[in-house]
Amino acid sequence: MKKVAFIGTGGTISSIGKGPLDTVNYTANGVMLQAGGILDRFPEVQQVAEVFAVPYRNVPSPKIGWREWQELVLLCDRVVAETPGLAGIVIGHGTASLEETAYALSLTLKVPVPVVVVGSQRPASALSTDAGLNLVNAVRVAASAEARGLGALVLLNDEIQAAREVTKTSTGRMQTFRSPDFGVLGHADGDALAWYRRPIRRLAPDTEFDIRGLNALPRVDIAYSHADADGTAVRAFAAAGARGIVAAGFAPGFVTPGDAEALAEARAGGVVVVQSTRSGSGRVFPTTKLAEAGFIPADNLNPQKARILLALALTVTGDPREIERIFATY
Repeated sequence: MKKVAFIGTGGTISSIGKGPLDTVNYTANGVMLQAGGILDRFPEVQQVAEVFAVPYRNVPSPKIGWREWQELVLLCDRVVAETPGLAGIVIGHGTASLEETAYALSLTLKVPVPVVVVGSQRPASALSTDAGLNLVNAVRVAASAEARGLGALVLLNDEIQAAREVTKTSTGRMQTFRSPDFGVLGHADGDALAWYRRPIRRLAPDTEFDIRGLNALPRVDIAYSHADADGTAVRAFAAAGARGIVAAGFAPGFVTPGDAEALAEARAGGVVVVQSTRSGSGRVFPTTKLAEAGFIPADNLNPQKARILLALALTVTGDPREIERIFATY
């Protein structure tokens, strides 16, 4: 059978509650399995591939950020180098920030094998947990030749999603991960992996971003615009040293007058401003108003993903025209 590596970072998929009906307060139990423990709990995974655990550490997903992304990129490099014939890699992750880690990896990984990020909505100990089947299906996708060249993928609820587009849409429902506008890439059905489309934007490993030797990513913040927003948050971010600000504006890409004034001040001070929306779907159009303000449209990226792409863009250029090209490319 094909070899697949499993890296565990914690999250609900690794959590053990106080009993089979503990599906909400399980984190209070303070027990999270390491990668090997998860594989032992769901031995069925060995029926679809030869899966082995790769030691990492358990990190609650709200604590995961660029440092962990860098470590995972380097760890994937090492696992591929040390495992001849490796078919793919699965990374277990908490669902809170799973979409951000997946997108960051989809822009920065340098390995040729598929990498699938997987989580669960119910802890491993729960009655009718989704952890085991999600893990089995993630391994099936990672071992699949069709998954190559698609960047990092996300697998939950039998659905194969592109990292760029998928987002968490519900706190507790099993169908929480959705790709607005475009939908799934395919399904992990019981009899086969059924593929229906491929992303066409530029993806890892063929990207211009390399975070393996960086000490930090440039600071980029998100300013969420709302009724009566007066620019205080924008000015605070600029004062804190932000090199970029993503404006999460009203659809299809507007902010309040107070935020607009503060963003213009930040732009005049050299901060790169990207206009996204809080709507969760649809493009920000490259209007005359945005161009005159010097703001870069985020295309259809949600604010949290626009923040990641802007931070990575700032590692290679400070030219707004080049950054606009990057947003049109990735």
